[in-house]
Amino acid sequence: MAKDKKAPRPKALPPKGFRDYFGAEVTERTEMLTKIAGVYHRYGFDALETSAVETVEALGKFLPDVDRPNEGVFAWEEDKDWLALRYDMTAPLARVYAQFRNDLPTPYRRYAMGPVWRNEKPGPGRFRQFYQCDADTVGAASVAADAEICAMLADTLEEVGIPRGDYVIRVNNRKVLDAVLENIGLNEDDTSKREAVLRNIDKFDKVGREGVLLLLTGGRLDESGAFIDGVGLSAQQAEIVLAFLNSTGDGNAESLELLGQLIGDRPVGQQGIEELETISNLLAAQGYDEERIRIDSSVVRGLGYYTGPVYEAELTFEIKDEKGRPRNFGSVAGGGRYDDLVKRFTGQVVPATGVSIGVDRLLAALRAKGRVGSAAEGPVIVTVMDKARMADYQSMVADLRNAGIRAEVYLGNPKNFGNQLKYADKRGSPVAIIAGGDEFDKGVVQIKDLILGAEIAKNATLEEWKDRPSQYEVPRDQMIAKVREILDGQG
Repeated sequence: MAKDKKAPRPKALPPKGFRDYFGAEVTERTEMLTKIAGVYHRYGFDALETSAVETVEALGKFLPDVDRPNEGVFAWEEDKDWLALRYDMTAPLARVYAQFRNDLPTPYRRYAMGPVWRNEKPGPGRFRQFYQCDADTVGAASVAADAEICAMLADTLEEVGIPRGDYVIRVNNRKVLDAVLENIGLNEDDTSKREAVLRNIDKFDKVGREGVLLLLTGGRLDESGAFIDGVGLSAQQAEIVLAFLNSTGDGNAESLELLGQLIGDRPVGQQGIEELETISNLLAAQGYDEERIRIDSSVVRGLGYYTGPVYEAELTFEIKDEKGRPRNFGSVAGGGRYDDLVKRFTGQVVPATGVSIGVDRLLAALRAKGRVGSAAEGPVIVTVMDKARMADYQSMVADLRNAGIRAEVYLGNPKNFGNQLKYADKRGSPVAIIAGGDEFDKGVVQIKDLILGAEIAKNATLEEWKDRPSQYEVPRDQMIAKVREILDGQG
């Protein structure tokens, strides 16, 4: 009789496009989110936590920059309904506001933080699960709400450690582009062609001016050699669109003047320029100068999704790419006004504006600036010299914890003391507490400064080592004070 084949062992790997996060990374993200939440709270926004799963019907076709309905999500069928993991924080907000609008204040100001999922091809630094941190105002038609979001975004960047001069928040308006499209003969009934123009100018940062020019006219070859059909604009029409993208002057007043020359007397364009001017004036009144927040016509993110002002936070300092070449860090947040989103549920236009911060990108920026990423400090380790005295070791660790000091008792096999110190080293522990029979008889403990000990072993001469001991014997009742002294000295 043939033996049953053993089931193959599962591979100890996460699915493609996903990754695990360990201690220091999780702690850094938590600390950053706490700082962001503090700014949002200070501005009067309330926290909201929505379900990670929505119906596909509720999610709809509202993923910015993706022109495929109900694609790019992780979805499954259940009881004849299609469900999906949320792909952003905005679609769930629209559903929540439509569901609870009679109970919520108007305007409703909320922030939300958490993971989102996108069923898209992963790449370097691009994962299928990532964190977003959003703040939105629903029910406010005034562009004062947009100005407030921009101001809050600037304050948030500075709060988490991006100094002035290392960022700029750039502001544009979809309505101005609508007027430009009308000027080249694309009216509202030219829906498909207008959407194609919007999709292609959204690629300005990736393919540059010449690449967009080709995409707006006859088409271009991409990096793989495949030919991408163009929109079919004439060269003259395409140049007018590109002139819009390059209508950024030395200051907000000059930028508004350049945009005004492009739109002529188009009412929708005039409205867009008035909104930009109002935002500029409101921000100036609060002390936000053009070095921090400025009008910039090259901001084209998701213009097919937004209905009015759009904004993007760009970090301006240089980093080295994977090949060692210098480049600007780029965008870490973006948003804008989207007055049509709640309408899907209610049939009524509900004004809304908001911003989304890419948490992982912002953390990467802080690491690049040296603001986070240093080795996380581990717990104080209470070593075990005598298993029969475990209650005494637990009493020590309880005293440390009650004093607010992170600490743990070594719970592995205590037979080899060297292994305990190796464990402490792997944990990044700053201090080890050592007590055996002699110490208990004398009512003392040995406190080993692991950081100083490592430095002495690395650099000091024999004489320096004798003058700078890294282990101290102190009475048991002075253990907390001595540990604090060492930790303060290390900090």
